[in-house]
Amino acid sequence: MQVSTLRWQPDRGWSAPSAPLPADPQLLLVFYADSVETSPELAEIRARFPSALVFGCSTAGEIADTRISDDGIVATAVRFEHTTIQSVIRPLDSVPDSRALGRTLAMSLPHKGLVHTIVLSDGLLVNGSELVRGLREALPPNVTATGGLSGDGARFARTTILCGGAPVSGQVAIVGLYGDKLNVGYGSQGGWDPFGPERVVTRSKANVLYELDGQPALALYKRYLGDYAKDLPSSALLFPLSLKLDDGSEVVRSILGVDEATDSMTFAGDVLEGQQVRLMMANFDRLVDGAVGAARNTQSDAAVPASPTLALLVSCVGRKIVLSQRAEDELEAVRTTLGAAPEMVGFYSYGEISPFSA
Repeated sequence: MQVSTLRWQPDRGWSAPSAPLPADPQLLLVFYADSVETSPELAEIRARFPSALVFGCSTAGEIADTRISDDGIVATAVRFEHTTIQSVIRPLDSVPDSRALGRTLAMSLPHKGLVHTIVLSDGLLVNGSELVRGLREALPPNVTATGGLSGDGARFARTTILCGGAPVSGQVAIVGLYGDKLNVGYGSQGGWDPFGPERVVTRSKANVLYELDGQPALALYKRYLGDYAKDLPSSALLFPLSLKLDDGSEVVRSILGVDEATDSMTFAGDVLEGQQVRLMMANFDRLVDGAVGAARNTQSDAAVPASPTLALLVSCVGRKIVLSQRAEDELEAVRTTLGAAPEMVGFYSYGEISPFSA
């Protein structure tokens, strides 16, 4: 497996490749700021590797090694020696709901020899937890899915994905990786601290929350936010919601939007009636520790080599905003954990897709 990354920034142009560019790569991962979506540079990098599947999305920040940019392009060419790939892209409105779309994507890929899938979705128009539920239902039991929801900074206006063509919104894409020589590890951890009392969801519909403890959800949320409430919906990234699942585990939901007329909030995944929830707030050290824990979990499978070749990082835009100037600290911590070998690339997202890890 050969990997090399190119980075473009408005004030510097294209960087030198991180390693010799592979000949005829099969996959080109491209993460880009929404401001360069129609730029000649994005078209240029796509045209530079005509035989590669171009796969990527708009972001809330592009990651290259231990550096973050908000207005550039990160492109990683990947040549596999023993692995083949196949891709599928579908419009969100082509099926009744996100769960059905997940099943459709999973069933559209050949299952023979499938080892892992990477999923990228429009970040504003999808129910992420339902999408993942559909994927799990239709993928073979031993096949995992990782990926994320595309972003556009903290604007929540329009996001796009790339899969073999120009950037498009309102779509979900999946890439299947095939071959018994491929080893894949994954990890996901948080680092947020709970505050305030535990509450119960008393009215919701899928990923839209209307009431907590019988009170209008948005009004209650604003009381806890105080001065931050005036900056909604972007300030909601600093205060996600933790949901307790039936098995006792917890998942953190990012808030994608608020509706003043209905006093409701829309999340990146389901918030179901009867679930217990708590507000979360940032803890700088725990956020960095969470990144380290996730990196360690990627290496916990004995089949994963001690020195992986590529590390695909998908992190939450809320973490980036909270950590601010310290955002690169978590990338440096991941680098220390994984060692010098793997190429580290990725993006800040509106939602992350990964199997649970302890």
